[in-house]
Amino acid sequence: MEQGIVQVYTGDGKGKTTAAIGQVTRAWGRGLKVKVFQFLKAPGGSGEQWAFLGFIPPLHIYPLGTGDFIQNRPPTLKEITLAANGWKQIEEAIWSDTLDIVVIDELSQVINKGLLPLEKVLTILKQKPVRLELILTGRDMPQEIIELADLVTEMKMVKHPFQKGITAREGIEF
Repeated sequence: MEQGIVQVYTGDGKGKTTAAIGQVTRAWGRGLKVKVFQFLKAPGGSGEQWAFLGFIPPLHIYPLGTGDFIQNRPPTLKEITLAANGWKQIEEAIWSDTLDIVVIDELSQVINKGLLPLEKVLTILKQKPVRLELILTGRDMPQEIIELADLVTEMKMVKHPFQKGITAREGIEF
């Protein structure tokens, strides 16, 4: 790759992670080296984690959470520790100079919930290797990241099954 950009998928609609995973699938199929990190998600918790193990060679996704929602409560010490350790892994991946794409799923959530300082993220985004593509996902992406990004797509919810009481379904939403 010649020049990598910063992509952001945000908004209150469904499809942010799905868009990032689609991009990864395309890149992997073209021989690009990718690494996917999923904040807040637990090992074995998402269908894409299992699907990518069937790729040849397998593509490992790195879950960096407990799988619990932290929407209406403060994060636990364990969640804060997992996020901090996860960010160290992400920084190592970014600076390794061996990857073409790094996906950071649910980045906005860990920033907005106070698990990761925005300033740390902005520093990396401003200094990332030129050829590296970064794909960032999560609702309510901080404005500072949106301004820095090269591509921003906002998923807008028009209608959602949870409005009818339909909960997240395995294989569809996770």
